[in-house]
Amino acid sequence: MARIYPLFSGSSGNAEFIGTPAGGILIDCGVSARRLTLALERCGVPAEAVQGIFITHDHSDHVAGLRVFAKKYGIPVYAQPITRQCLYDGKYLEPEQVCSVLNGTVECAGIRVTPFATSHDTAQSCGYRMELPDGRTCAVCTDLGYVSEAVSAALTGCDLVLLEANYDKEMLRTGPYPGYLKLRIASEVGHLSNADCAEAAVSLLQSGTTRLILGHLSQHNNLPELAERTVEQRLNAFRRGSDYLLQTAPPETDGRMIGF
Repeated sequence: MARIYPLFSGSSGNAEFIGTPAGGILIDCGVSARRLTLALERCGVPAEAVQGIFITHDHSDHVAGLRVFAKKYGIPVYAQPITRQCLYDGKYLEPEQVCSVLNGTVECAGIRVTPFATSHDTAQSCGYRMELPDGRTCAVCTDLGYVSEAVSAALTGCDLVLLEANYDKEMLRTGPYPGYLKLRIASEVGHLSNADCAEAAVSLLQSGTTRLILGHLSQHNNLPELAERTVEQRLNAFRRGSDYLLQTAPPETDGRMIGF
């Protein structure tokens, strides 16, 4: 059975492990090496099982622990060309640490990993679509201002999708953030709202997706129950629990995984 372990999700740090305790890959490394190792252990996954780290972009909540974790366990790192350079420039990797350039699909731990471009306020950002050895497919797609045609094509047909539901529009509007930050979050290079996530979810279920994980929720501008309710209401033509499963990635894992 294919498995995803949402280890950390949100503005305080992000990391997902896809695979089994015998081997797999990590998407992002946004917390300290110590916290990440403990989170993997909580899930019954040894750190040595991580055979590759794939970076979506160079914001600190996605790469804060990369240098130490990758060096400690000797794990290969993969990133798109501009992101790769940003990792070295920002000292998220030491000069002698190898980071392979991603220009297309690569195979790691038996998983075929394909990046796809996302719209975010960084030099370069992407999500990942993964094909597991048993033929099942999943995708991790957060930190995007809107669902482009490229994103939609990459997500179509996935069995499981972890998709951003960062903010509730009303909570953001009335919340404590300064005006410039509210505009940035709601822009086309910001984050995906609950409502936009819900719209994307309709197309996903129509294309065969049966498992949805809502990720990267804002601690100030969203609530898990609000995000899930927004998506579930938009999916009123489908039955939750039979046509699809829906849950929210926790800020930090409680040890659970999702099979698909």
